[in-house]
Amino acid sequence: MERVQYQQEQMLAELKDLVEKGLFTESEIKQVMKKRTAFETALIRRIAKKGDFLRYISYEMGLEALRRKRAERLKSSSGSPSISDYALVRRQFHIFERALKKFKSDIGLWIQYIQVAKKEGARSLVGRITARAMKLHPNVPAFYILAASHELEHLSPSAARILLQRGIRLNADSVEMWKEYVKMELGFIEGLRRRWEVLGIKVDLKGKGKEQANSVEGDVENMEVPDIEEDSAEAARREIMQGAIVRTVIANAAKALPKADLFIALSDLLTSYPSPEALKTSLLDYLHQLLQETLPGDPRAIRLTATRFLPPTVDIESAEFVDALRNANEKLMSGVRDAWSNTSGSDTEQERRRHDMAGVYAQFVREWCQKNIDLNLKLYLNTSLHGLIRKLTSESSESSKPCAPMLATHISVISSLSALTPPPLSLPDILTLGRKYTSLPAVDTSAEVWLARLDASKQLADNTATRSQIRTIWNEAREHVRGEGAIDVWLWGLEHATTPEELQSTLKELLNESIRIRDSPSFSEVHETLLGRYSSTAFSQESSDMQLLSLVRFIKQSYLPTARTWRHLFSLLESATSPPTKATQETYHHWTQLDPVESTAKYAGWLFKHNRAQDALNIVQGVRGEEVKEEVARLWRELLSEKEARSGKAEEEDDQMVVDS
Repeated sequence: MERVQYQQEQMLAELKDLVEKGLFTESEIKQVMKKRTAFETALIRRIAKKGDFLRYISYEMGLEALRRKRAERLKSSSGSPSISDYALVRRQFHIFERALKKFKSDIGLWIQYIQVAKKEGARSLVGRITARAMKLHPNVPAFYILAASHELEHLSPSAARILLQRGIRLNADSVEMWKEYVKMELGFIEGLRRRWEVLGIKVDLKGKGKEQANSVEGDVENMEVPDIEEDSAEAARREIMQGAIVRTVIANAAKALPKADLFIALSDLLTSYPSPEALKTSLLDYLHQLLQETLPGDPRAIRLTATRFLPPTVDIESAEFVDALRNANEKLMSGVRDAWSNTSGSDTEQERRRHDMAGVYAQFVREWCQKNIDLNLKLYLNTSLHGLIRKLTSESSESSKPCAPMLATHISVISSLSALTPPPLSLPDILTLGRKYTSLPAVDTSAEVWLARLDASKQLADNTATRSQIRTIWNEAREHVRGEGAIDVWLWGLEHATTPEELQSTLKELLNESIRIRDSPSFSEVHETLLGRYSSTAFSQESSDMQLLSLVRFIKQSYLPTARTWRHLFSLLESATSPPTKATQETYHHWTQLDPVESTAKYAGWLFKHNRAQDALNIVQGVRGEEVKEEVARLWRELLSEKEARSGKAEEEDDQMVVDS
């Protein structure tokens, strides 16, 4: 408690000053002292928590806001400054420093400290904090960005540039770092442009004019006197204003990080940044030129190029929009055809390339068909998609399923168009189309296509397909689908259950059925997920310890529970109002055979929670294996620490904070 007493002694001068200025009463100061003592006591516990420090800081921030409000109301700021004017802010910084001594690796804590220091206008402190943070965490881009932003706010672009360049050397694979660097250089150009406008300096971007400045000696300036230095300065200014620096940064970024994510981020930045239109167009032209050279066959890069001239807002009356949409559609279709004709690389690479390109085009069609554009444009996109599907489906081999994303999108688009009143003419029957697509050998195992068919059938349930037909389609889907997305197909029909009993019965059927696909790669995920859903449903219908014990034994005997299943069931038993002792013990018994570490720590915690500390200690000490013992002991210490922290927090919440409305 000596450390707490020391901190209390440091508070006396500022608290006395607050009373003398009439900002706080004696009773409020006592309340502040009591609250701070509670916080300081929490910080000297055996294992201090970050939350203790943050709650303390939050309290001090509220106290400072209250002091400022009262000072403004009493107009006490007109007097000479005293210790209370800065002590509360200084205390916030002091608590942050103490926290960072214990949690140096906590990135979020560093960022919070920097933000608080910036808010309080502590410019030099922000610089010191960011320097320390970058030294300890050189591979965290956020610190370089915050430091550069701080320098820019105080009109030091050279320092900001050095910081970002240093960050890029250490984090060349960070899209955000490159984006911030380009943004800073754009801001530098804009700042120069505005400054030169104020000074009367005009730069001829076409390279045919000369610098002109407002001066009483204008006639002398207009004399045609050769000046090599002046021509050189004019050329340099022209290059800067035309974005030479930004183009260099973009080129370096593309070389260091040739990924579509980078080009997408830079395209968004250049499009939204308030640069002159000529400069913006020039830089975007350069970016897309680099994009085509760097990623000529990347599906996302192809989409970025194809959709460049599509406006952010849709004007269905605009001929320019119609032309832009048509050009984008044709370029993407060409990209899909090129992916199919490209036979370089292994079969796996070809399959991945085709699937990704098909997915990009399918997403494009789906997004625009969901927007409020003219119906004829939607029909045009649907016709283009359908024509491409027919061509590629006839050419694709049975060993691949490259059309799956486009087939699913076609079903979804036809379904949405069929729902219009009145529906457009000559649309294919959605049920027939879905049955045709899910019968294709290349895609009959694709969850994406089956889910699209199921959703379309559900939409037409009231007037076309009956519930029994939908159930039949769902049964077929579970039988055929394998691999990615299989679990979504298995869970699709559960939403149709109207009562808990019906849901539980359906889950039992699905669990029994899932055991029959034990050799499938999808089995583990499907069976485990279904078992978790069944446990939750069955648990909500049982109450007594014996009923829950029967449920645990039934799950063990009838199905194939994993460690994840037992963990989920244990968490359900933990949340029970009355502790189901036998069911919990049985669950722990099965769980510990699969995961002795977490199961032992959790069960010991449950025993401790229910006032069985000696039993909990026996469980922890009874585990076998040195590595297991060490890990269980670590989790046990964390559990005790969390309990102590929760107890301290409850005590703090009993105190009332000084509040003034």
